[in-house]
Amino acid sequence: MARDAEATKKRILDAATTEFSKFGIAGARVDRIAAVAQANKSLIYAYYGNKDGLFDSVFSSQVVAFTDSVQFDATDLAGYVGRAFDLYEDNPSTLRLATWYQLERPDGEPLQSIAASNQSKLEKIAQAQQEGHLPTQYTAHEILTIVRALAMSWHIQTPELGAVAPRDRARRRQVVVSAVENLLSACE
Repeated sequence: MARDAEATKKRILDAATTEFSKFGIAGARVDRIAAVAQANKSLIYAYYGNKDGLFDSVFSSQVVAFTDSVQFDATDLAGYVGRAFDLYEDNPSTLRLATWYQLERPDGEPLQSIAASNQSKLEKIAQAQQEGHLPTQYTAHEILTIVRALAMSWHIQTPELGAVAPRDRARRRQVVVSAVENLLSACE
């Protein structure tokens, strides 16, 4: 029976996404990934080099999926924050992977997918500022940082604070959207 390399890679990436989102880079085990993916462990190393390479592939694919599904419009940052909130709400593994990446790779080699995504957003924000669509009180980097933090805000609380957070998804979404609208209108 012929091996379907693309199907195997997909199973590996799916299993690795689950494993890394649960355990992070250091805690993930290639043996568990191989078992869940029903793939030979040596294939993982052949395709991705090592566990770090596999994480990079998983995280890069998550960044690409995020960028594809959450369209960025610098002239509608409130809409963007709402769409990002929705993605985090519907796909909690995306935020968990991002958190592990930030915790375990603070000084690591930048991933090209992330650098490109951030650079594109920063350029669009700067352009919108030059055209008068966004305030200039904050730099493009500051605006992107604030918007990104607000999109994740409900999902990165301590368990104690999260336990008493509003359960109404629509209300939590409206809070982040309104916060961005208010921030930007206050800067005008």
